[in-house]
Amino acid sequence: MQALVTCACLLGIWQSWRIARSDSLFRRGDVESVRTSVRLEPDCWWCYVKLARLDDSSAEQLLQTSLRLNRYNSDAAIDLGLRYESDGDFRKAEGLLLQAFEVDDTYVPRWSLANYYLRRHNLPAFWEWSRRATEMPAEDIGALFELCWRVSPDPKTIEANIAEDNPAVVRQYIAFLINKDQPTAAVHAALALVHIGSPESDRILLFTLIDRLIRANDPAGANALWNSIIGRHWIVADNSFPNNPQFSRDPAQVDFDWHFSAYDGLHSWPGSSGLETEFTGSEPESCWIADQTISLPPGRNRLESIYRTRGIAPDTGIRWHILATRSDEILASSASLSSEAPSHAVLSFVVSPDQQLLRLRLAYERNLGTPRVSGTLVITSVRIQSESSQ
Repeated sequence: MQALVTCACLLGIWQSWRIARSDSLFRRGDVESVRTSVRLEPDCWWCYVKLARLDDSSAEQLLQTSLRLNRYNSDAAIDLGLRYESDGDFRKAEGLLLQAFEVDDTYVPRWSLANYYLRRHNLPAFWEWSRRATEMPAEDIGALFELCWRVSPDPKTIEANIAEDNPAVVRQYIAFLINKDQPTAAVHAALALVHIGSPESDRILLFTLIDRLIRANDPAGANALWNSIIGRHWIVADNSFPNNPQFSRDPAQVDFDWHFSAYDGLHSWPGSSGLETEFTGSEPESCWIADQTISLPPGRNRLESIYRTRGIAPDTGIRWHILATRSDEILASSASLSSEAPSHAVLSFVVSPDQQLLRLRLAYERNLGTPRVSGTLVITSVRIQSESSQ
């Protein structure tokens, strides 16, 4: 009896060593190591797939063995199917790829079938399996969108053939279109994402899209997406122009909110009293202080800003500017801001139909014959209204 127990223990030790040794050899990844791993553990079906990818001369037989050991092995079915396709046996190839999908309902078999049908010029089947692939997406399906783009570089066609109710798919599709420099084409998908996504996962992506729409001079798309984000309470913002007119909140990372400059000798900070900017006298001779993109309908408009200064002489070059977004051309400028008591800066300007996206900028440009500014500027508020509504 003791001998039997000893033999059983020795056999268990041998089996454990054999499996551990086989695993170690498999992880080395070279042909001879994996081949030895297979000899030590001949039932290791995944080892045959690995060896087939390393030893092309025996690949077909190795993959067949792997499938015989485990018919649910989708990797072996796909690899073997691709080999049959390259040999011209399309019936077997298609059958194995469909078998892989039957036993593995994940992204890779669906992606493999979409690729197969594209190579066979079967576009209806390609679009069907492309859609199925987006129903079970991988972490990165950019390659699938790239494949769709090759078939039809029409965003509407692609969008009609993907799963629009899956936020993981929609956000990847938006990112794909941004990378393709097609921001306008991404607006419809982005509006859908506002309803099915979450601010934590998607707000930064949509801010990026808004900025790209601004650069593409698409005020309608940028406004639609911005208003949708506000309406779904993904961001606290104002319907006034500019957004955050009293500088009471920290700005969001989007061009429709404030951007504040950072220079040696010039420091700005928003707060309950507005935007406070300190000039030390060592700031650049030409710089901007605050900047925001605004989108206005055509017509005459009027900017009104309440401000005060301390220690800043008149006509030293601190002004509000209205600039063209695409060229940074200054279209209108206020008088220099300088007043120890609360005062109003007023600026009238016209928005043309083809230039509805503008930049509102508070800037400093040292006037000739004046020293650099040393003092404090406080902007209590700034608002823009249509003069026709006043």
